[in-house]
Amino acid sequence: MPSREKISFAQLKVGILGIVALSCITLIIFLLTGNMRWFQKEVGLHMFTSDAAGLTKGAPVRINGIQAGKVDAVDLSGQTDPARVIKVDFHVDQDMLKQIPSDSIGTISSDNLLGSTKFLQINKGTSQTTIQPNATLKAADTKQFDQLVAQGFGILDSLQATVQKIQDIVNNIQSGNGTIGKLLVDPTLYNSLQSTVNQVQLLVSTLNSKTGTVGHLINDNALYDQIQGVVNKIDQITSGLQQGQGSAGMFLKDPKVYNDLDKTLTELSQITSDLNAGKGTAGQILKSDKLAKQLSTTLDKINLTLDKVNSGQGTIGQLMVNPALYEETTGTMRELHDTLHDFRANPKKFLSIKLHIF
Repeated sequence: MPSREKISFAQLKVGILGIVALSCITLIIFLLTGNMRWFQKEVGLHMFTSDAAGLTKGAPVRINGIQAGKVDAVDLSGQTDPARVIKVDFHVDQDMLKQIPSDSIGTISSDNLLGSTKFLQINKGTSQTTIQPNATLKAADTKQFDQLVAQGFGILDSLQATVQKIQDIVNNIQSGNGTIGKLLVDPTLYNSLQSTVNQVQLLVSTLNSKTGTVGHLINDNALYDQIQGVVNKIDQITSGLQQGQGSAGMFLKDPKVYNDLDKTLTELSQITSDLNAGKGTAGQILKSDKLAKQLSTTLDKINLTLDKVNSGQGTIGQLMVNPALYEETTGTMRELHDTLHDFRANPKKFLSIKLHIF
């Protein structure tokens, strides 16, 4: 039978072995999860912001997406400055401190669209000096982000209203309301469309046959031959024109017609220039003021003479106005006419020859 000392020593070995196994398991768990870094010195930093935005203690701290530390505390700062209402205390690994320039900016970000997982994001600056331990990191201005979120809510409301309208339209279509609804639901329109398709098929069958004018136009070779004959004649006429045949061909090919036309246009231009320059009678008529004055004086004299005639002045005026002179002239002409008539009838009456002998 084993002694009491041996039993106690065995129990001690089992206990030590259990403790070592539990320690190994704990170490493996910490190493796999990465939640604890052994022998890593940490440096504390601070940041002030206007809103915690769901950031909590223990949240990750990342430098441009790389894990660098954790958030230690998120509390009210007690200050009245709107941009420094919330104080965030966090730490980063000492090796990562040199990766944070002094002009870096911290912001509260989320791992997903729902914003359920928050972390502190440090965006690296461009300064050559690094931030010092226990220093305050500059925070990003969240006003623009809040405005963007508010605009996003407005857009979501508008989008929701638009979706509701689309849903109403779809419901109306499914219930057969409107033209589109009738098109999808009412079989009458389908029957009409089917009837139209049948009519089109009948028309196509008619066109494929030699029935009707269009059918002859499509299927009869005689009409094609006639059109081909007309095309050939047009081609012959075109060839004749190109060869200079006929008057039209001469007009197209013979340069003499062009030269004559150009000469005529040149002469016409010269005549126009002479007229504009006041040369010749026509040019004097167009340009000379003297001739215009003479013409005006002549017209005035003619008007004066016509006024005298109309008023009965002079022989012509008396002839135009005085009826007695007209009657005397008429009587004289009548007597002359009678005398000529008698002379023709009996010329001996008016002609007598007397011979005198001395």
